[in-house]
Amino acid sequence: MVILNKSNSEKIQDPAFKSAGQKIGTEIWRIENFQLVPLPETDYGKFYSGDSYIVLRTSAHRGGAYVYDIHFWIGKHSTQDEFGTAAIKTIELGEILGGRTVQHRELQGHESDMFLSYFKPCIVPLQGGFDSGFKRHEEKYEIRLYVCRGNRVVRMNQVPVALSSLNQDHIFILDTESKVYQFNGKNSSIQERAKALEVVPYLKDEFHSGRRCGFAIVDDEECKPELDSESGEFWAYFGGFAPIAEKAFDENELIPNVTAPTIYSIKNNQMKLEESIKSNENLESHKCYLLDCGTEMFLWVGSLAPVDDRIAAIKIVKDFVETEKRSNNTCLTRLVQGYETSSFKSKFDSWSTSSDMALGESFSANENSSNAPPLVEEAPKLPEGGGKLEVWCINNGDKILVPKEEEGKFYSGDCYIVLYTYQSIFKKEEYFLACWIGKNSVQDDQNIVSESANSIWDALNGKPTQARIYEGKEPPQFIALFQPMFVLKGGTSSSYKKLIEETKLIDRTYSSDGMALIQIPSTAFNINKAIQVDAAVESLCSLDCFLLQAGDALYAWHGKSSTVEQQQFSETVAKNLKPASALKHVKEGQESNSFWSFLHGKKIGAKKTKQRTIKDPHLFSFSLRNSTIISTLEKTF
Repeated sequence: MVILNKSNSEKIQDPAFKSAGQKIGTEIWRIENFQLVPLPETDYGKFYSGDSYIVLRTSAHRGGAYVYDIHFWIGKHSTQDEFGTAAIKTIELGEILGGRTVQHRELQGHESDMFLSYFKPCIVPLQGGFDSGFKRHEEKYEIRLYVCRGNRVVRMNQVPVALSSLNQDHIFILDTESKVYQFNGKNSSIQERAKALEVVPYLKDEFHSGRRCGFAIVDDEECKPELDSESGEFWAYFGGFAPIAEKAFDENELIPNVTAPTIYSIKNNQMKLEESIKSNENLESHKCYLLDCGTEMFLWVGSLAPVDDRIAAIKIVKDFVETEKRSNNTCLTRLVQGYETSSFKSKFDSWSTSSDMALGESFSANENSSNAPPLVEEAPKLPEGGGKLEVWCINNGDKILVPKEEEGKFYSGDCYIVLYTYQSIFKKEEYFLACWIGKNSVQDDQNIVSESANSIWDALNGKPTQARIYEGKEPPQFIALFQPMFVLKGGTSSSYKKLIEETKLIDRTYSSDGMALIQIPSTAFNINKAIQVDAAVESLCSLDCFLLQAGDALYAWHGKSSTVEQQQFSETVAKNLKPASALKHVKEGQESNSFWSFLHGKKIGAKKTKQRTIKDPHLFSFSLRNSTIISTLEKTF
């Protein structure tokens, strides 16, 4: 567990923050009469449009330290005073937590995916303020109409119960005292309909207090109120059946505000346009900066910036957004110097790490530090319910099923198809279909693997989620399918062997009886991958573990900076590669002459490379308008 030191504790101004950030999870406060009121966990996910809230998310990071994301949520009818209080209290909370926070502004109806992911299955925005809304709910059940959007996370907004609120593009949920109706616009997707279904049980539990409540689905395309009683009931709430229009084009929502990144400095309540700043070394610690990227903005706070400037910067940026008439979709993130996100760093041509703070700096552990989070992060979980794994290798122009005992071994000269079949939360069969492309594979095999994967996709009626994965770029979910995963030199396909013959290169295809050096690399996720590297002294690295295979001899070499997890995993790899061989453990600096003889030399102290930088993947969407392609960064994972 992480505790605040004395100097940080003295900064506490609001008693509501006394125990904030002391445990992993979510904490929420509502602004009431300029005061913070902790929200009961039973009300988590309910946000009133007339209120403002502060949401703290505490997560574990490698090394045992905690990291914090603070969101201040602003209802569309929240007052200026409430917004101002939320902004100031957000900064105060960030100071209490030692500055190691990332702060996000969330506007009702335009919440980030990160924020929505905290609440399952969704957040429920309600009209009015909390007190008035609660009283209305007690006196008489309020009929509510929600519009639901989103394929991955559900975005719900309460709209008036009126015919003009309905359209053909979205899903709507009408919540009445006796029944909940789901209206599916004819242009809505299957994924949106499935996500909306997850909301219905939640509404029943939250607002019907165990009372019996029915459920009905009304499809826009199949609406026949005169024949369908449930459809007739639904339309009665709107004055009877009537045609509905398609959703009107929303200029503010669909057209991204694209602009070249611009940076402004903020000092003494003034904002000044700066020349192009290409490196973080040009950012001055006693100032605040606004990095304007059009669809997203970053407010960077120097570690020596005065408190008055930090508070004023929030209002200055808010006024700037309104003056520039930016979209409500514009994302604003506030960061403190030394704790910048990968997304922010990626906006600069270069980023020096010499001034970056250590992640555990300014924090100390108490006597219960044994309860701290684990040092190694877990890989994302596989789909629930287990699954069936099938792997094919491309050979002789066809896909050949890989035996179960060989699954997980991938050769650089080959191409593979991986099909994972599993049960969804709705107990339906789902599929993950991937092509793995070795970096030394030939073009013919690459073409065939794509064609074969498409044939499988067609045979399964287009149900599988498809992926094209290149050697060295495997996502952790893919690696986790195998126990363990190997990437080996050479290839087994006839096309690869023909290429070796024609080019007269040495065939270095892995053999269980030959010479091989296998690397167990360090990773941000659970160790589950081994890679064959050149059998040379230069390949050794102090950060990692290696298996040296030389005929019947098998050594496990432990680098000085390798982790216990890597050392344990090297034994698992050894059992998979050579089950009958005795494994000899060798520590860096204590190698025997026989060990060095296999590597054709001796080197005192293996290299210790710079820690790998793991870059966040980016998701872009593309739209075509007026013959112009517009690219928008949707999410940094």
